[in-house]
Amino acid sequence: MIDYFLSLFVIALCFASFQCVSAAPNILLIVTDDQRPDTIHALGNDLIHTPTFDKLVEQGTTFTRAITAIPICVASRAEIMTGRDGRFNGKGDHGFSPMAGVPHLATTLHNAGYETCYVGKWHTRGRPSDHGYSTVEGLYGSGGGKFPLTNPLDWKGMDVTGYRGWIFQTDKRKLFPEKGVGLTPNISEEFSTAAIRFLDRRPERPFFLHVNYTAPHDPLFIPKGFEEKYKAAAMPLPANFKPRHPFDHGNAGGRDEVLYSDPRTIEQTKAGLAVYYSVIEHLDASIGKLLDDLKAKNLDKNTLVIFTSDHGLAMGSHGLRGKQNMYEHSIGVPLIFAGPDISKKETRDAQCYLRDLYPTICNYAGVDIPKTVQGKSLKPVLEGKKESIYDAVFGSFKDSQQMIRTNRWKYIRYPLVKKEQLFDVISDPDELVNLIGDEQAAPTLKSLRQRLADWEKEPTQN
Repeated sequence: MIDYFLSLFVIALCFASFQCVSAAPNILLIVTDDQRPDTIHALGNDLIHTPTFDKLVEQGTTFTRAITAIPICVASRAEIMTGRDGRFNGKGDHGFSPMAGVPHLATTLHNAGYETCYVGKWHTRGRPSDHGYSTVEGLYGSGGGKFPLTNPLDWKGMDVTGYRGWIFQTDKRKLFPEKGVGLTPNISEEFSTAAIRFLDRRPERPFFLHVNYTAPHDPLFIPKGFEEKYKAAAMPLPANFKPRHPFDHGNAGGRDEVLYSDPRTIEQTKAGLAVYYSVIEHLDASIGKLLDDLKAKNLDKNTLVIFTSDHGLAMGSHGLRGKQNMYEHSIGVPLIFAGPDISKKETRDAQCYLRDLYPTICNYAGVDIPKTVQGKSLKPVLEGKKESIYDAVFGSFKDSQQMIRTNRWKYIRYPLVKKEQLFDVISDPDELVNLIGDEQAAPTLKSLRQRLADWEKEPTQN
């Protein structure tokens, strides 16, 4: 008799769990690569054409002050996967790999009954199946070095240095060189098509679809049909354009920085922005096809769509080309939520990190947040129950740069060259006026120095 009632209890528990999972929303997480937060028309960029991103802004809630804590793709994506501070992720490699032995986001959702699918760029250790993804489509990673590059020269005739030997493949490493080796001009379409393949045969249970585009990362190529979209001569220079950064910020000789001449020229910067914008518009159109398919299958009504990028990019701002810096154009990321229970046409200026996506997704999925997660859920901010989560956010790049940003102030420390910067990011959003030495700002500087020093001493947790 006891066994009988125990069996009934187990069946009831399983049924309740099934009902809970069945009622949970689908999650579509879209992550681009090297996309500045100011490259969306609806958010103030009048020059760029981004109807898909604009529609997401119209249909959802945008966070205007989201950052990545470590502005380089491998570290940023590791934070998304683990929900952990990059300083405490991986094996002392500045967050460049996701920490082993903790439940990763896809694993947590998979264990809760979600079908988990990974699409696109894979830039971390192991394989997607090692990190909780039960399905893989359109996987793009290294391993094709024995094949010749499909496009060995970038838009300006320089040898390609990014994504050399990268190739479409399966989780089991079957390679598809016929799809191209290295980046190709229309690669964004391949990722959308792969995501749509998953939707074509999706299971009945909710899904977590994680789609990772390579655009607009270099090497940049003008996509087919976009040759006349943006004219270099008509491109305005960034307000904070400089021929050179005033000092070595810690990555002066890095791969990203040598993609442009030194000093930066007006002509090359404007031409580079024209290509960058064309790649983003093509990316926007490719993501539009995925979202249109989601709607055509009547899945949009129960799918939480999250759009972001792993970090921004300088593209001539502050005399830099790459992303390994603490300026807003590089450490900042676009972040938009759209879908059921998300307010439309709203913005939030709450500071947040990409690591906060993990607990936020768990909250919306009705899944317990693992204790190893260090990020904080943004759901209370999305629901209007809280105005902020953090009174300050922090960033870093290796041992050369550390940053603290409050609602008004940003302090950057460059310990290797003994330089400091202090910006009022409200009155000076382009970060042009360094207030180090300003007597009125001296108390603020002292406070921020101490807070940054305290942050650097924080012990590894969880």
